[in-house]
Amino acid sequence: MRLDKYLKVSRIIKRRTVANEACDNGRVLVNGKQARASYDVKVGDLLEISFGTRVFKAKVTLVTETIGKSDASLMYSIEE
Repeated sequence: MRLDKYLKVSRIIKRRTVANEACDNGRVLVNGKQARASYDVKVGDLLEISFGTRVFKAKVTLVTETIGKSDASLMYSIEE
């Protein structure tokens, strides 16, 4: 699954266009490297997303095309 779509489906970022812009502006790292929106997300990848001064770190635990709103948080685990 594409990185921008994963960020939207998992509800880490609200809209896919916003996720795409975040990738284009270099605010999304996958396994410590800057990633494009077209990056193919795999289970075990470590995501780092910069929201202003805050950095959100999450590990991918599930990749699925569709998931309910209440279960979206099962797609990742928050890393410290």
